[in-house]
Amino acid sequence: MSTRHRPALAPTRRLAPFACLLAACTFAHAGEATPDAPITAETPTAESPLSATVSVSSQYISRGIRQTWGRPAAMAAVDYAHPSGWSAGTSVINVDDRFIEKGSVEWDLYGGYSGNAGPIGWSAMVYWYKYPGARISATDTSFDYGELSGGISWKSLYARYNYTFSRDFFGIQNARGTGYLDVGADQPLTKSLTLNLHAGDGRVAGSGNGIWDWRDVKAGLTHKLEDGWTVAVNYTRALGATGVYDRYTTGVPRSDGHLAVSNVARRAIVLSLTRKF
Repeated sequence: MSTRHRPALAPTRRLAPFACLLAACTFAHAGEATPDAPITAETPTAESPLSATVSVSSQYISRGIRQTWGRPAAMAAVDYAHPSGWSAGTSVINVDDRFIEKGSVEWDLYGGYSGNAGPIGWSAMVYWYKYPGARISATDTSFDYGELSGGISWKSLYARYNYTFSRDFFGIQNARGTGYLDVGADQPLTKSLTLNLHAGDGRVAGSGNGIWDWRDVKAGLTHKLEDGWTVAVNYTRALGATGVYDRYTTGVPRSDGHLAVSNVARRAIVLSLTRKF
């Protein structure tokens, strides 16, 4: 993802993309709704290359930015992984209209290729993020956008770069070329426990769009349970290049009539429970 939020200005997009699957993301995507899938290919089960994932989380945070305004989130995904390394999938997750104007759902479509040679892995993916009905009233701009992603890993370490190929980025106009660098490590501590570390740097392209630049960090633990269940806890924090994330609003009023305003980049601890079928 990426992120966008505006302090009564223009909207901001999720710092995300969503991409790794819940357990790894801050939401947990365990990585980000889907958008940040593992760099090394996962071997499909002998029964079928198809898999499904469902997850619930205390909130949805993508690339350090709160997508559900601090409220719970639920995600569902279906993925196809061919033994050759080709894969494709789709996922849906709820978002909050106080963060994404007129939006309630994020729908991700993705596909690409991944492989490995010994301890070295690589991936090349394409993502399209869609927010049905979401639109910035002031500019009549959609929140939908697309990214190309290339990644490499060595043992537990990884680096990935996402490049926005669509004209607009999460409601920000003329932002083609926006980039998000994601580096980190997924270090096994025991057979079932993994330490997840991440640092991200987002640069929004386009004249005057640098106010939306941000950086984020995440640290957490993922514990594999029996029968495909995974539980995760993550600490996340984002820092904007300016103060636009500290007092963000889309203009949606609260019940008392005042504007809903929040610091969508502030630190948070996120709990999630994920089941893969």
